[in-house]
Amino acid sequence: MIRALILPSIAVLALAACGQSEEPAASAPETPAERPPRPLIPTPSAQGWGPLRIGMTRAEVVAALGEDANPDAVGGPDPESCDQFRPERRPRTLLLMLEQGVLTRISVSNGSDLQTDRGFSVGDSAAAIKAAYGADAQVSPHKYAEAPAEYITVWTDGPSDEPYREDADARGVVYEIGTDGNVSMIHVGGPSIQYVEGCA
Repeated sequence: MIRALILPSIAVLALAACGQSEEPAASAPETPAERPPRPLIPTPSAQGWGPLRIGMTRAEVVAALGEDANPDAVGGPDPESCDQFRPERRPRTLLLMLEQGVLTRISVSNGSDLQTDRGFSVGDSAAAIKAAYGADAQVSPHKYAEAPAEYITVWTDGPSDEPYREDADARGVVYEIGTDGNVSMIHVGGPSIQYVEGCA
């Protein structure tokens, strides 16, 4: 009888030993309350992006995000009056425009997941943007591509009757739409958001 009780006990102990691993046990998944918060990703808006504000000097831009990461890249025909600028510590898809040494435009290009303050990004449809902005969205034909390519411009002070705005204080967003009917680039800032060829 004693032997009958000992054998099952040894079997149980042997099975328990086999189930043990030298690896530490996996911890239970974190609940949302335990996860560290994700860093907020700045959104491009008519006023700027993250630490950048339209109207900053070149020195202020450099202090915020570093020198031009690619100073030999083509910027503008006259860099003193207008230049395209790629700071070292910016997202790869962000391109800045400086005119007379002042930040006037920020552009977001293909491959970016940055969203505007209205929640739109490269790849979103023109139809969704027009529906969201309603009468504030001004639509104009694309200079180089066939429809449905176009420009959707939204000024912070509402639609403009002017064919071209020159007021340095004007702020807005241009969604450049490609031939597939989706956003191919986004430009935010002052009147230079109306340029269709870099600095022109």
